Amino acid sequence: MSRDSTRKVLGVAFLLCLICSILVSVAAVGLHARQEKNKTEEKRKNILQAAGLYQADIPVEEQFSKIETRILDLKTAKFTDKFSLAGFDSRTLARDPASNRAIPQALDLAHIKVRSRYKAVYLVITNNQLQQLILPVHGKGLWSTMYGFISLASDLTTVKGFAFYEHGETPGLGGEIDNPNWKKQWPGKKIYDEAGNTRIEVLKGRVDKTSPDAIYQADGLSGATLTGRGVSNLLKYWMGEDGYKPFLEKLKKEGLKL
Repeated sequence: MSRDSTRKVLGVAFLLCLICSILVSVAAVGLHARQEKNKTEEKRKNILQAAGLYQADIPVEEQFSKIETRILDLKTAKFTDKFSLAGFDSRTLARDPASNRAIPQALDLAHIKVRSRYKAVYLVITNNQLQQLILPVHGKGLWSTMYGFISLASDLTTVKGFAFYEHGETPGLGGEIDNPNWKKQWPGKKIYDEAGNTRIEVLKGRVDKTSPDAIYQADGLSGATLTGRGVSNLLKYWMGEDGYKPFLEKLKKEGLKL
């Protein structure tokens, strides 16, 4: 058989593809544990950053050991021990009819259609007193679903920090939600007014600091009105009656039961 025959060329190509497939599969399996570890560490880093507790010179695992993770049942507004913390994934649960909630269109301010009934929430506790409560939030922006964490002070309405860790918004426009200058305006903002109404929002322009409503408002993102609206909407959803509000009100009334 000629060295350049079609049969021999196809044979060599097949053998090369097979070897490459095996190498890629071995690498994927071999690196899976390390990838999962890095993924967990990055998530914990983002939680610490939302709480304003992250220190670059201290291992993330050591810093995160001071944060307590609980699983919240949004339907009952109570913590639950139904799940193990290891491997808990609310995104997976959101796809399971047994543990998700289809959100009525009229309530779906975040435009996510469905959410998990259960969410992992994070508590900073000192001397048996809640110092911060860190909550995961997500909702649609212009191009993507934006995932982040918002940290509340012990009064459960004052923002301590707010940051996104995953999104696909336009770099330089909606992607400016990652800009430290935009993020630093959030600490001190209020989620609710004295009547308990969810007031937090991102404006289209800049906040009038002389306005009595300024405490509930954040500056808009230049050239990214729809992303800013998405941030407003997801906060109104998750801080509202179909999100964490029943739990927060229960926590204010009854206190944290350790």
